Amino acid sequence: MATSTTRRPSWRIVTPVLAVAVFGLAACTNSQESSDVKGTTPPVWTSSPAPAGTGDAHGGGGHAAPTTTDGHGGGEHGAPAAAGGLKTDLKNSSGANVGTATIVAEGSHLVVTVEAQGLTPGFHGLHFHQNGTCEGDFASAGGHLQVGAANAHPASGDLTSLQVNADGTAKLVTRTDTVTLDNVKGKALIVHSGADNFGNIPPRYSREGGTGPDETTLSTGDAGTRVACGVVG
Repeated sequence: MATSTTRRPSWRIVTPVLAVAVFGLAACTNSQESSDVKGTTPPVWTSSPAPAGTGDAHGGGGHAAPTTTDGHGGGEHGAPAAAGGLKTDLKNSSGANVGTATIVAEGSHLVVTVEAQGLTPGFHGLHFHQNGTCEGDFASAGGHLQVGAANAHPASGDLTSLQVNADGTAKLVTRTDTVTLDNVKGKALIVHSGADNFGNIPPRYSREGGTGPDETTLSTGDAGTRVACGVVG
């Protein structure tokens, strides 16, 4: 009698086939239809329909980057540059340009930046003055700018002294909250020939008629003559 060639399928073969079938049935539950495109699945929304405009051509979520005010589709590119600042060119008594100054508001302060060249090395008094003129020896600029109490010392317009290097160049960035942009607009900014002591003369120092600072020291800081001037605007 001939030997039968028919053999029952091995469990090692049947088990994977059944697993694939079960997985296929599970994938088609929840009213989903399987895709007829090999290797793809249909988009799935588990509750409400997709919001208008959120889907892309592939059935996924939106991929467009949010549009920003710069129109480049990216994030913020930094805070806008400070606006509304003031500037002046500093000139000596011969009319030669020896520097520039910029004044900008930053919160409750002003930031004053001075860059200069061609000045004598050392410390130089730097002040806003009462008037907006720079004529002759710059005496036309009047005294130091004072806002509020008339006899306050230092004066409102007094700034940090400008330190000039051995090569005659200088750069100063300083802050003040004693004046505003409106206070200094149209006023003169003056560089003096000497250092400003801000009236800091202790009572132990005697002078003719008394001790401590005299009226000239209080009003000028003994900063000497005026070597550069510019009207702020």
